[in-house]
Amino acid sequence: MQFEVTPTFITDNPLPKTIIFLMRKSIAIRVIALLFFTMGHFATAQPTGQIPAGKLLLELEKLDVLGSVLYIAAHPDDENTRLLSYLANERKVRTAYLSLTRGDGGQNLIGKEQGELLGMIRTQELLAARRIDGAEQYFTRAYDFGYSKKPEETLDIWNKDSILSDVVWVIRNFRPDVIICRFPTTGEGGHGHHTASAIIAEEAFDAAADPSRFTWQLNHTGVWQSKRLFWNTFNFGGTNTTSSDQLKIDVGLYNPLLGMSYGEIAADSRTNHKSQGFGSSRTRGTVIEYFKQLKGDSAINDPLEKCIYNWNELLPDQQLSDLLKKCVEDFNPKDPSKSVATLTQFREQLLSVPEINPAVAYWRKQKLQCVEQLILTCAGIWTEVYAGEAITSPGSTCNLTLQLVNRGKLFTELQSITFPDGKDTLLYKTIGYQESATLTHTNFLSKPSEGNRYSDPYWLKYPPSKGHFNLRDQRLIGKPENDPGLQVSMRLVVERCTLDIVRGVVYKSTDPVRGEVYRPLEIIPPVTLQPGRKTLVTPNDAPAKINITVHANAANQAGRLEITTSEGWSAISNIDSFSLVNIGDEQKIEITVSPSKNSKTGWLSVKAITPGGTFDQSLQRIDYDHIPTQFRLSPTTIPLVNIDINTPTGKIGYIEGAGDDVAASLEQIGYRVEILTDAMISETNLNDYKAIITGVRAYNTDNRMQGHYNRLMEYINNGGNLIVQYNTNNRIGPVIAKIGPYPFTITRERVTEENAEVRYLAPDHASLNTPNKITSADFEGWIQERGIYFAGDVDTSYVKPLSLNDTGEKAADGGLIIAPYGKGNFVYTGLAFFRELPAGVPGSYRLFSNLIELSSHP
Repeated sequence: MQFEVTPTFITDNPLPKTIIFLMRKSIAIRVIALLFFTMGHFATAQPTGQIPAGKLLLELEKLDVLGSVLYIAAHPDDENTRLLSYLANERKVRTAYLSLTRGDGGQNLIGKEQGELLGMIRTQELLAARRIDGAEQYFTRAYDFGYSKKPEETLDIWNKDSILSDVVWVIRNFRPDVIICRFPTTGEGGHGHHTASAIIAEEAFDAAADPSRFTWQLNHTGVWQSKRLFWNTFNFGGTNTTSSDQLKIDVGLYNPLLGMSYGEIAADSRTNHKSQGFGSSRTRGTVIEYFKQLKGDSAINDPLEKCIYNWNELLPDQQLSDLLKKCVEDFNPKDPSKSVATLTQFREQLLSVPEINPAVAYWRKQKLQCVEQLILTCAGIWTEVYAGEAITSPGSTCNLTLQLVNRGKLFTELQSITFPDGKDTLLYKTIGYQESATLTHTNFLSKPSEGNRYSDPYWLKYPPSKGHFNLRDQRLIGKPENDPGLQVSMRLVVERCTLDIVRGVVYKSTDPVRGEVYRPLEIIPPVTLQPGRKTLVTPNDAPAKINITVHANAANQAGRLEITTSEGWSAISNIDSFSLVNIGDEQKIEITVSPSKNSKTGWLSVKAITPGGTFDQSLQRIDYDHIPTQFRLSPTTIPLVNIDINTPTGKIGYIEGAGDDVAASLEQIGYRVEILTDAMISETNLNDYKAIITGVRAYNTDNRMQGHYNRLMEYINNGGNLIVQYNTNNRIGPVIAKIGPYPFTITRERVTEENAEVRYLAPDHASLNTPNKITSADFEGWIQERGIYFAGDVDTSYVKPLSLNDTGEKAADGGLIIAPYGKGNFVYTGLAFFRELPAGVPGSYRLFSNLIELSSHP
């Protein structure tokens, strides 16, 4: 059965919308289920569908398990996925991972994204991991500002009380019976963020129960005292913190309902951390996890001792557990719809239970959401709402299609629908076995309100501080991602059970390789501006050009660009106006920017002025197969940097690694850069290149580098300069090829203080003098860090021009090593040029240029 319903039905409604709304509120509990049994995990943009019978039975069993565990650590990848999958699926407790940061400050193995964009990737990777291991995901506002060696530094930059408040907020709302830390407060976790996460967790354990702490939260939630706090001790990285007297759990068990052991589930979960190269092998058999108790009631045999209970224990008079036991015993995997009657009875009984205490109120709310989704799933009801376009803009219309398919055998009636624009449709349409209902609606998007303009990540709507994101609605704290920009609610009756369901609007398409692909619907401005560069560098007072691409996200966009600069800079465009007829049309406008003499830094701001409004947002899209498409909106303001630099022109070959913007940066100061393919390295006359540079982690990610070794050594011997940027060398990112002409190793040594003193060990070396004289001023303004993964065990053939260290540590001299070889030179550098050059740090350009220009007699 197919039928079309248009918005004109609303004019025939015999009742005002207010009355309809009140009727709904009085009859049914609202169900928000964007994904199956998850807390707002919209990341897949996947509608709710059926699940295998074994998984369905497991979810039925969970209805009678009351208990919760919150796991706390600092970053995406810190979580123990074996333990999470065991807790969520074997012990069947509500389980969540609270990552204090989104991983913004790490390195990226799969692309060029850094900072906030990398944090967006890792957010989605965590959500993908949770969909596999069955746990939920939360975050605080803490910004991952890069590697920190001391928890004191971390807590100072984060503003400790702000992040402590966030953790308390999550605890008070999630109400964990048990809290587990990944790291200790005593520093064995290494990273300062790790230790800081444990310090905050310990304080939050007590603060969450204290009504005098963070009192504003009590307007929205209550205090909560968890029963116990543990440290999940570990044995990795050469550090063993486990001991025989600690509590132990075997988390390697096999779950026949899922067809996998928790070691196998954990590996699949962890493999989603692709930007960090954490592909994991499945493990089978016994795996022991150890726990050291830090606070709370003493546990003798099990961390969850006396923390898991059922409905009969919470409400002895209701016999809810007996009803659920019958539901599980009578479950028919070939016909799950036979469970609907018992589930409906359980729901009705649960709705009638008085909220006699906070525990009853909490668990009633949680289990109502679960049972209502289980009713739909057991009944075989499929619902989704998708848009006809991937993007839409405020002030435009959006074509929506709602599809409901009854794949079960029960009476199902679709009674009404409310669309995002507030228009209601009354239906009362019965949908029989294997029948479907398809409805279309043209939805009008009103103008965006301040503070909720578009559907870019909520935590990035306002400029962040160095240590944490800024929110104006504190109630958003903890949320992993945005709610869907558009939602459709429908009222459905399944076997006399009335449910109000909410579905987020998605966009779906068919990819020739990937098949059916879902992604979030994007609500973005009618016009976006795309600058050709993130930072514009002008050498020696010379004018520079930058292209601004005006992109239409709605039809019929016309107007002009308004261009402004900071004092000491001027800008002029080749054309003043733009006119775009169709969605997706673009127009490129070239702007020439000129510094006045001695101007050093500034900014260029670009706005599109149209009859419909002024738009100044640029859009950066993130598109990888393993996560849904994401985007980031930010003001179109381009930093300007005027560099005093002696840079002879020349041609450079660039071998790409994991991803960086170094090649594009070098083009701004006059070099011609060619990206070298494997074939070009093997067949091209490499002597034509003044220097060949390898991108970050090239020796970790490119299996062909071993095959290119002799060719590159020949290039150096003939007079070329080979510059190798940082690589890692550990179990996660091993170096898979020989690198230099003489031996050295790659360590985990780094200098994280971006203003650390840099000392000259070889002040007369060409790298510090030619063609640019390097002074202490050239190490001013560096961002995030000085360098990472320094060289160690360095052969005496290498010169080490620089020495630097973090406060209180021994000097490190492996950040830059140089060796003459034949007529040319080999350079390995852990200095963070991959961050500094795209950020426009003048000294990084001057020093890197010196490395390119090394002669045969450095």
